[in-house]
Amino acid sequence: MPLADHLLTLRRDVHSGEVLARGGAPEAPSVLQRTGFVLVARLHEHYHRLPTGLDEGEEQRRATRAVARLRAVHYHVDCDEAFDTGRREPYELPLGAQVAHLAERLRQATTTDDAADILTELTATHDGVLTALGDVLVAAADFYEHLGQPSDRYTAKRLRHLAEKPLQTLWSDLAHTRNDLADRHQPHTTRRPCTAETGPGETEASAVRACPPPQIPTIPSALPTTPAPTGRRR
Repeated sequence: MPLADHLLTLRRDVHSGEVLARGGAPEAPSVLQRTGFVLVARLHEHYHRLPTGLDEGEEQRRATRAVARLRAVHYHVDCDEAFDTGRREPYELPLGAQVAHLAERLRQATTTDDAADILTELTATHDGVLTALGDVLVAAADFYEHLGQPSDRYTAKRLRHLAEKPLQTLWSDLAHTRNDLADRHQPHTTRRPCTAETGPGETEASAVRACPPPQIPTIPSALPTTPAPTGRRR
């Protein structure tokens, strides 16, 4: 990671009075958002701010907690004195990291059966990831339904639309892909599983990593033939 990505500022803006965080990648945005900050996406920059309507004490509590979490994952945070802390708060891996692990398992899969099993975690009808996501969207719609703002009913309707049509289309396509893989029962053409044994000169750790694809010897193409003499002279 470039050094600049480890740097982050978290200060109260002298003009607007807002508590703003700038910089940091790639974990910093997630840490900030899980500490209550809101992403602001401008044309030429992205940054985070605390939500509106907080009293100064709550702003300080959230900003200080963000500093503690960011420094725990090795970010250099330049912050206001009011937000500085020597505390380090462990940042637990979020639920999304567990889902992202499915991608790593797919990258290591060596058969269509392996890949189908992994995609089943997304497409299982009763408790797959996509089914659960649909439940979350509907629950969010129910929450919005009676909040009382003029736009809340529209937001609730939009959330239900996402749960019904786009998400159902995604689930249907991915389930079809999973079923196709489940029916094939074939090894991947460029991957092979490693045995548990180590070869000469190998370390124990190398035995549990995915093996490189087998080397297929190449057959040199035939050399071009020399044209037969015609027997004619010029």
